[in-house]
Amino acid sequence: MTTRGRQIVLAARPRGRPGLTDFRLEETAIPTPAAGQLLLEVQYLSLDPYMRGRMNDGKSYAKPLEIGEVMPGETVAHVLVSSNSAYVKGDVVLARTGWRTHALSDGAGLRKLDPAAAPITTGLGVLGMPGFTAYGGLRVIGKPQPRETVVVAAASGPVGSLVGQSSRHRRRPGEMRLREGRASLRRRG
Repeated sequence: MTTRGRQIVLAARPRGRPGLTDFRLEETAIPTPAAGQLLLEVQYLSLDPYMRGRMNDGKSYAKPLEIGEVMPGETVAHVLVSSNSAYVKGDVVLARTGWRTHALSDGAGLRKLDPAAAPITTGLGVLGMPGFTAYGGLRVIGKPQPRETVVVAAASGPVGSLVGQSSRHRRRPGEMRLREGRASLRRRG
């Protein structure tokens, strides 16, 4: 097992499109888990639109990152070492480790993924935050009824594209139209 990990931190506030100089790659010691903790090794990282907003220091729905802080992000990770009775070495979990190769966790907020049920990467997409957000927005909040129109303003991202697909899959009266990254479900007749 390697003894050094890597992490990417915010080095500067981007002006416009983020560039390489806005980030810094740091080498870190891989921590040893204490009682009740587990050591995770990141396999996949989700890059989501909200991350760009967190790089700004203006008022937002989410706390801005401080310069030098590890970039946030949800990941799929393997448990390397466990001192937590709920997890064993080899478990695959969905975790908020940020942009790093290794992280400690006490198990809070982790979700086990079953590689036999679906590809583990779906934990970062359709079976993860984007999927739950799309489902909640469409089915719990929106609750479209027959003959209503469903409009998705930005179907080019993971949440919007899932809402569009879900709308069509449910066979609501209408047809799905995709144009220039926008989806809408229109009434027939």
